[in-house]
Amino acid sequence: MNEEDKKRALDYHQFPSPGKIGTDITKPCNTQDDLSLAYTPGVAEPVRAIADDPEMAYDYTAKGNLVGVITNGSAVLGLGNVGALAGKPVMEGKAVLFKRFSNIDVFDIEVNADVPKDFIDTVARIAPTFGGINLEDIKAPECFEIERTLDSMLDIPVFHDDQHGTAIIIAAGLLNALDLQGKKIEEARIVCMGAGAAGIASMRLLQGLGIRKENLILLDRNGVIHTGRDDLNIYKAEFAVKTERRTALDAMQDADVFIGVSGPNLLTAEMVLAMAPNPIVFALSNPTPEIDPVLAKSTRDDLIMATGRSDYPNQVNNVLGFPYIFRGALDAGATTITQEMHIAAVNEIRSLAKDPVPKSVLNAYGLDHLEFGPEYIIPKPVDPRLIERVPAAVAQAAIDSGVSKHHHT
Repeated sequence: MNEEDKKRALDYHQFPSPGKIGTDITKPCNTQDDLSLAYTPGVAEPVRAIADDPEMAYDYTAKGNLVGVITNGSAVLGLGNVGALAGKPVMEGKAVLFKRFSNIDVFDIEVNADVPKDFIDTVARIAPTFGGINLEDIKAPECFEIERTLDSMLDIPVFHDDQHGTAIIIAAGLLNALDLQGKKIEEARIVCMGAGAAGIASMRLLQGLGIRKENLILLDRNGVIHTGRDDLNIYKAEFAVKTERRTALDAMQDADVFIGVSGPNLLTAEMVLAMAPNPIVFALSNPTPEIDPVLAKSTRDDLIMATGRSDYPNQVNNVLGFPYIFRGALDAGATTITQEMHIAAVNEIRSLAKDPVPKSVLNAYGLDHLEFGPEYIIPKPVDPRLIERVPAAVAQAAIDSGVSKHHHT
């Protein structure tokens, strides 16, 4: 950002009051009678009811519409391990998106905990406050253990958005791109550059959608993740393949799909030229993609391109997913978020892109026309149909997979 934009960003966060979120009162509190109901003695009645039946907390408190957005600040955006407190503006930003897009309330929690066990203990102890927990900006590989352990300990949804939110939007866009390029998911050869939270979760979800493991090649800083390497953690080892390919260029030979969740300018024109006919390139590093879209398109005129940026077509943006996934999970009283719920979100998001685009979306982007095609494979974030359709699909999947407590319908 230039100096003027940096000042605008700082001013936005400081004025007229510091930060981006606050709390609001949802009941009348104007008279002595109101106050006697809000606090003592009236508050004793819901306390007794919840003590007798903990599920009553969903009827008498804000728990059922409250999500904890929780981080230790170890992998904040592209800024790395800046610490818990420095991550707070991002967590407040996440709270804004939850409220704006799905009317979910958020407490953001920043935890000073470098050791996974300490973080897990803290979150588990405060979990009764919430209807769900969104883990955010926690580095890999610790994030996998943290999410898995908390999910097994708690009876509310635990969702690491850097893993699954990214994976769900990638999958929705990719399935549509494969359709447009005339490729079958079972036959597609995929190269993923980046073996952190987003890369591992995306590969797991794509396998759940029908992509064959032998058609996946995962790359980290040391090249192809293959069975001959002895430096792999258990999460990378899950995707090790037996192959003679070693470099990124080797991996890209005849690839149908490139997914980049790594760093800037790591994909060369030579690598794009090595891909199969009608390739798909998702260069999602932000703010600088793995390859500049202009370079990619000038190298191959038969590709479909997506980035993580809003100033290019086909933005892979997590805001298309997490507000509505949590809305559906909370509405169903889900005790966890299953892969069936992930896939329901994928299918609903991808189908939206194939339907006629509402005029309100065209107006928001200053467009006269927008339809499903190479430049539009995923919905725009302001699409009002997302809140209408995705939560319902997720909630139904929660019911179908047996994890719904039916607090709300």
